[in-house]
Amino acid sequence: MSKTADIARASAPAPRPRRADPVVDEAAELLDSKALPGMADAAARAMMDRAMRIVPARPESRVAEQPGFVLHAWPYRETSLILDVFTRDYGRISMVAKGAKRPHSALRAVLQHFHPVSVSWSGRGEVKTLTKAEWVGGMPPLAGDALLSAFYLNELLMRFCPREDAHPALFRHYLTTLTRLAHGEQAGLVLRSFERVLLQETGFAVAFDQCLSTGERVQPGLDYVYQPERGVRRAQPSDPSSWPVVTGQTLLDMAQDDYSRAQTAAQSRALMRFLLHYYLQGAPLKTRQILIDLQYL
Repeated sequence: MSKTADIARASAPAPRPRRADPVVDEAAELLDSKALPGMADAAARAMMDRAMRIVPARPESRVAEQPGFVLHAWPYRETSLILDVFTRDYGRISMVAKGAKRPHSALRAVLQHFHPVSVSWSGRGEVKTLTKAEWVGGMPPLAGDALLSAFYLNELLMRFCPREDAHPALFRHYLTTLTRLAHGEQAGLVLRSFERVLLQETGFAVAFDQCLSTGERVQPGLDYVYQPERGVRRAQPSDPSSWPVVTGQTLLDMAQDDYSRAQTAAQSRALMRFLLHYYLQGAPLKTRQILIDLQYL
């Protein structure tokens, strides 16, 4: 079996609204974790059924024709799917696609990874109900290395983006990145660009071309480190050995989204590995390890 195949594997209301319920939080955590696919069917079904019956103290939301991409899908009961959808104006939304697994459902061909879709949904809780989905088109198909890299993008989005937290700039960059991959651009360099934008748009990283402690612009001929939670500063002999030392030129190139220099490509790769590892607290990314093994990262 190929490595590509390895990767690709909420009703009655409560009597009165409640502000919160631990089951909702647990269900949300479950969707973010790797536990759902491996849970016993009965346990997963009971968890999601309970989550969908809870009505938090907020009005029902109805959203129509929102651009988005399916990041991940889990089987739910015999005929439905639970989807994690990255949308332009609402961020990541969890929703149930009822009947999507039926043999003749029109949703089967629409709810595919890396296909631009227009989705509509309704619901009060954290798990919405998909009411409509249409294929938008315009995205070249992905295959091989590009497909592996695209699954890596999805895993990053699911790890770094909280639900219902809009990131329209990141959504646009995701679309651009998929397009670049589909057109055969070098995967490693395209991914460096996405990683930087992801960390900055989600608030985990700050400017790469400025020392925040001094306000000075990075100088090309000097050496720097990126101190987690603080930002760029001059390298010092006392810095931990695990912190990658990079040149000012590399940081300036990264800020300009230019990875054409060999040194910039190599140093940005080491820096991004370090930052992702730090902010994920050492939790591994499955797709990243596969890409590292294949030497694409």
